Amino acid sequence: MPGLKVGQLAPRFSLKDKDGKAHSLDTAKVEYTVLYFYPKDSTPGCTLEAQEFSHHMDKFTSRNVRVVGVSGGDEKSKAKFCAKYSLKVPLVSDTNFKVAKSYGAYGMKNFMGRSFQGIFRKTFLVDKAGKIARIFDTVKPEGHAEEVLAAIDELSKKGGAKKVTAKPSTQAVKASPKKRVVKSTTAPRKAAKKVVKKAVVKKATKKVAKAKPASKKR
Repeated sequence: MPGLKVGQLAPRFSLKDKDGKAHSLDTAKVEYTVLYFYPKDSTPGCTLEAQEFSHHMDKFTSRNVRVVGVSGGDEKSKAKFCAKYSLKVPLVSDTNFKVAKSYGAYGMKNFMGRSFQGIFRKTFLVDKAGKIARIFDTVKPEGHAEEVLAAIDELSKKGGAKKVTAKPSTQAVKASPKKRVVKSTTAPRKAAKKVVKKAVVKKATKKVAKAKPASKKR
């Protein structure tokens, strides 16, 4: 299956966590959703990654960002993993790897000279519109949570700048033609009226001047 790209709609899903609660890609209520795929519960790298996301959970929450971890295993496996390391990040079970496959996060892996099928360590950042805003193909567990936070802040700044500059420019363009039209149409009319009034006054004075001498001769 071809990999997903930035700008594409993120595949929908519904998976359960350790308590049997279903988690879906409901992006309308949050600014971003961090969907991170990890190979297996309670392994060293996956434990470190989950601990770091848990440690920074308040920072994600303050940015109105939701974080969900996805891997194989059942609800019991997730419950043991969360309890053992006091994890705060929600972890959901993709038992048949259907969701991982839809995101291109499942396939042939090589480790210690052995080849096998499994989940790749991969993270997707999904925006409010349900589109993929960033893909982390190469993930190192240590420092990854901070890496994702930095990406969120970067995207937020770019989005804010566009909104600020767009409004003034459109208003300025619309306002200028209206003022010019009003001035160009009213000014000639006023000038024409003044010329007509002056001409009428001149004719009237000439008539008066001619009339006075005639009356004296009589």
